[in-house]
Amino acid sequence: MFRISTMNKISPEGLELFPRDKYEVASDLPNPDAILVRSANLLDMEFPASVKAIARAGAGVNNIPIPRCSENGIVVFNTPGANANAVKELVIASMLLASRKIVDGINWCQTIKDKADEVPDLVEKGKSKFEGPELRGKTLGVIGLGAIGVMVANDAHALGMNVIGYDPYISVDAAWSLSRAINRADTIESLLAKADYITLHVPLMEGTKGFINAEKIRIMKKDARIINLARGGLVNDADLLAALASDKLGTYVTDFPNAELLESGKVICIPHLGASTPEAEDNCAFMAVKQLMDFLETGNIKNSVNFPHSKLELRASHRLLVINRNIPNMVGQISTHLAEANINIMDLVNHHKNDFAYNIIDTEDAIPAAVLEKLSAVDGIIRVRTIDE
Repeated sequence: MFRISTMNKISPEGLELFPRDKYEVASDLPNPDAILVRSANLLDMEFPASVKAIARAGAGVNNIPIPRCSENGIVVFNTPGANANAVKELVIASMLLASRKIVDGINWCQTIKDKADEVPDLVEKGKSKFEGPELRGKTLGVIGLGAIGVMVANDAHALGMNVIGYDPYISVDAAWSLSRAINRADTIESLLAKADYITLHVPLMEGTKGFINAEKIRIMKKDARIINLARGGLVNDADLLAALASDKLGTYVTDFPNAELLESGKVICIPHLGASTPEAEDNCAFMAVKQLMDFLETGNIKNSVNFPHSKLELRASHRLLVINRNIPNMVGQISTHLAEANINIMDLVNHHKNDFAYNIIDTEDAIPAAVLEKLSAVDGIIRVRTIDE
């Protein structure tokens, strides 16, 4: 019986995927095998030794202590792409809001609601204050062509926009999904110089903090509009507000309000609604649960942020799983201990990601506890567990 501790309200439809005869699921369950989380802050949480995995029902993992999890052999999963359609739709809406002064117009309508029969005439006289350009024929620059960026690019093209994409690290899967009509920017500077609208879809890391700053804003077209539904820290707020105040930029739409941004009349602040749809919450839960079940039951890893993608078809009754530091001779030492115990290896995979490696090893016979103890004592091995049918 596997024990799953939920740290937030998780979609019930997702939790229903756990077979009740094999899984116990509850909030704040003691000594769980895995933790399922959305936004709860785990940065200072002490994890019981029983925890083998943490699954984040969402893409961002800023609320999880990744380095500490890696050091303790805890595999951290996220759900990239599960909320992509929800974010994509809000990006399209954000471009319209940035163009047509829709929010200002709606707010203005509330100021004339007590004018009774005068309202229709006032609307006709006042509407010109809120006009703005159409999207069709304009150029959109998409920075980051992951699951969300690709969907935004394809749908913007379908709306009649010229779309330029920039992502030096685009994956094969993303490249297959991207319309052939999307133009590739060789440099970020060339994209910024041509785009009427710019939308950000990159992770927040040390190298991307303040990615949009005064230097990059200087390259942009006058009256360019920026959409940021990715992470607030990607934009240097002081540089952005200065550019808005000087009319260098047209509008900034962000899903990450703060006090300074709320003071500007040229910033449209959305209360972090990018993935706030019931469909996205269900999709994230489905993906997180399936990844946890596959890992706990077979040892396979998919969509982990700290350990490598690893999969081996289950053809034997006994499986050994080893997490170790990515240093020489680890596979040799594991094989030696198994050979000394007369245990034959039927199949194995060994993959690494940065400083850590992961091994899935199928054997003909069950591995005795004494051998597992010897493996656990090997310098560089972090975690050992077995799966036996």
